[in-house]
Amino acid sequence: MQDIEPFYNWRHIYISEDDERSPFFGRIYSEFEFSQTIYNYYIHPQWDDFGSRTMYLKTLMADYEEHYAVIELIGEWNDAIENDIMELKREVADVFFAQGITKFILIAENVLNFHSDGRDYYEEWFEEVTDEDGWIVVVNMPEQTQHDFKKAKLNRYLELMDIPSWRTYKPFHLFKKIDEQLMKRLG
Repeated sequence: MQDIEPFYNWRHIYISEDDERSPFFGRIYSEFEFSQTIYNYYIHPQWDDFGSRTMYLKTLMADYEEHYAVIELIGEWNDAIENDIMELKREVADVFFAQGITKFILIAENVLNFHSDGRDYYEEWFEEVTDEDGWIVVVNMPEQTQHDFKKAKLNRYLELMDIPSWRTYKPFHLFKKIDEQLMKRLG
């Protein structure tokens, strides 16, 4: 796990620790000191801790003019024990929402397990963003994780999409591709 780095090819466009509006503003990272773990497995030091012991993230892009954020996740999404959705919503999404972000793209290809424990925070987040013409999309969640996510009927609140080539897009183009797909489904 220590070899899985957050996607870094957009760092010339956006760096979350340099963004005064970001919940991770001012963070300092080490390239050599591995201190964060997921179940005793060290992870790359560039991942951000947001209050969960089983899931970490990296904000790859926050565009306040277009009102979207791209957030990459790693680990286990565990609502049953860790209440990860509450931590993600309160510590990250609410901060961005207060800054006008209403469209969230969660890259979940490195989320290997999901454990459900209710819908309240999903429903709350969904209602907040849809009231502002926003949405929440989870991209490239592994099939076994999607199965558990759908079993809990959480795909009513967070749209699941597969975009295997998301890394080939610039942030704005990825956002536009997802936004257009959602508009076609709704239209």
